[in-house]
Amino acid sequence: MKTRSTCPLGIFMLLAFLPLTSEAQQAAAASTDIYHVMFVKATPGQAATLAEDLKEQGPDGPLASHFLLLRHVEGDDWDFCIIQHLGTETTVEAGPTPPPAGTPVRAWHDDTFVAGPSWDTFSRAMGLTDGPASSVYVVGVHQAVPGHRNQLLEVLDQTDPESKVKGHATLAHVEGARWQLLSLDRYDSWPDFAADRSANSGIGEGWLEVREHSAFHRDTLAERVR
Repeated sequence: MKTRSTCPLGIFMLLAFLPLTSEAQQAAAASTDIYHVMFVKATPGQAATLAEDLKEQGPDGPLASHFLLLRHVEGDDWDFCIIQHLGTETTVEAGPTPPPAGTPVRAWHDDTFVAGPSWDTFSRAMGLTDGPASSVYVVGVHQAVPGHRNQLLEVLDQTDPESKVKGHATLAHVEGARWQLLSLDRYDSWPDFAADRSANSGIGEGWLEVREHSAFHRDTLAERVR
């Protein structure tokens, strides 16, 4: 017997019990779609095979090509992060798990459903429509200080006109891992990333503001596989 659970987006749009600031309200209103985020670690010697497996998300369905695949460069322990667009709602069905075929390629994986912007908005921000293949990404996961989730969301979505970040997105936890917010910043190149970091060296106000509201975070540098 199958257990079916349909997850309309509206159920998951409550970011906190506190009133939202105007900036947080705008971010919440922009979160119209559901995404599936998976961090994956390859078994030794199987990273290339795992990358090819993750590129093949299946030919069925109109959203099969709606995903971003990133490869770890420096930071957390995962090898790949795949963010799959699922539309404005999704359905999860319990069924039999097929037996593994051949050599195992995944050491572990961590799945989370999140709420985020439309695919058009997300794909443009992440450079999937016209961004260079040399794009560099900063992938951050955050757990807010209790009662500070809206403030953290607001800080992560702040824009600096002097920054070389070419695209940004924040995805809000719906179900899965312990983190509450996933932030993504995209740079066109490593020189742009280095210039930004050089210009913002030291303890700046932005860093202090994030630390005021973030109880836990992990940041990882990554490059796009697809």
